[in-house]
Amino acid sequence: MRHRSLLILTAVLTTGALTLTACGSRDDSNNSSGSDGGTTTVVIGVDAPLTGDLSALGLGIKNAADLAAKQANAKKYVDGVTFEIQALDDQAQPSSGQQNASKFVANKDVLGTVGPLNSSVGESMQKVLADAKLVQVSPANTSPSLTQGQKWNEGTKERPFASYFRTATTDAVQGPFAAQYLFNDAKKKKVFVIDDKKTYGAGLAGTFKAEFTKLGGKVVGTEHIDPETKDFSSVATKVKSAGADVVYYGGEYPAAGPLSKQIKKAGAKIPLVGGDGIYSAEYIKLSGAEGVGDLATSVGAPIETLPSAKEFVANYEKAGYKEPFEAYGGYSYDAAWSIIEAVKAVVDANDGKLPDDARAKVAEAVGKVDFEGVTGKVSFDEYGDTTNKQLTVYEYKDGAWAAVKSGELTS
Repeated sequence: MRHRSLLILTAVLTTGALTLTACGSRDDSNNSSGSDGGTTTVVIGVDAPLTGDLSALGLGIKNAADLAAKQANAKKYVDGVTFEIQALDDQAQPSSGQQNASKFVANKDVLGTVGPLNSSVGESMQKVLADAKLVQVSPANTSPSLTQGQKWNEGTKERPFASYFRTATTDAVQGPFAAQYLFNDAKKKKVFVIDDKKTYGAGLAGTFKAEFTKLGGKVVGTEHIDPETKDFSSVATKVKSAGADVVYYGGEYPAAGPLSKQIKKAGAKIPLVGGDGIYSAEYIKLSGAEGVGDLATSVGAPIETLPSAKEFVANYEKAGYKEPFEAYGGYSYDAAWSIIEAVKAVVDANDGKLPDDARAKVAEAVGKVDFEGVTGKVSFDEYGDTTNKQLTVYEYKDGAWAAVKSGELTS
C-alpha cells in the first residue's frame, strides 16, 4: 500500500467527488478550444478513500495530485493545456473503485488517473482502465501481482496490464526489508505474524515471514484478524503466550493501533511492526502511549530529507490544504506529474496539440518518463514498477514517527 510526512496539520474530512481548478473544455477529438481563449482541458482522475477510516491517507493523495495540476498550470508547463483534477471517493472498497474507473473512462477529458491507495481497489480498476487505454499510476499500491502477475512469487513474472504503473515500491521489497532490519539490526529472533486477510496485508505478511525465516528467525505464531472488529483481546493473549519478542502486522492503521494497545495491555511489552499501511499520524493517536517503540516501514527516504522535496513541502503549505500529505503525498505528486510529463511529450510530438488517440499515446509515454521528482528519480521498469527501491524504517517516539534507517533491500 502506501503509504507519510510528519507535518501534522489539522485534519478535515471531505466527502464525495469533487472537481478542482476547472477551466476550458475539450471535445472528443481532444483538440477543442476552451472559453478562456484557446486552452485545452486535460483531466487527471484521482481515486482514493476520501471518507472513512483511511481518509487521512486518501486526502493526502488527492491534495498532492491537485497541487501538481496547479503547479503545472501556474508554470504553463504544457503549452495550450490546462490540467484539472477530478477526485472520486472509493471508501477503500474495490466495488467503488471499479465504479469510479468506469466514471473516469466515460469522461473523455480524462487522460490519466492517479490512485488508488489500496491494492485490492487497484486490482478492481485495472481492467476497466486498460480496456479504455487509460493510464493508471498508483502512489500507494504495493501488491507485486498488480505489475508482475499472480505467479510472481513462483519466479514467473508477466505484466497483466500495460497501462498500470506505480511510484511506490512493492511488498516483494518492503516485507523482506522489515525482516532484515528486525533480525539483523534490532536482533529480534521470535516473531508472531498477524494479517487482516486483505490483498495488501496478507501479501506483506507473507513476504516478511519468508525472509525472516530465511534469515534464521522463528515464527512462533500466526493469526488472521477482522479489521472491522476492534476487540483483539484473544489474539493479544496468544501473542503473550507465544513468547514472541516482536509482532509483525500486515494491514493498516485503523486496526493496527488498537491491536498494539491491546497486546501491551495483555502483558506482551514488545513492539508491533508494520508496513506503510500503519505509517500515519493516525496510528499514533490510535495506539496511544502503548504504541511507543512500535516500528513501520514506508516507501522511499524520509521526504523532508530529500532536496527534491523541499519545494513540494513549501508549496503544499502555501496552498493551504487542511490535511497533511501523509505517507503518499510525495508519491501522489510524482504520479500526477508523470502523467503531466507524458501529456507534454504527446503534445510536443503532435505539433502542439493532442491527437485523437491521446489516451493510448499518454499511456505509452508514461512508461518512458524520467525526471527528478519529489521522491527522487521517477521512472518505471518493464513491469510498470518504480525504479526507486528506497525504503525507510520509522520508530514511534516522542509523539511522532522518527526515521531510524533508510536504504535498499539486501539481496
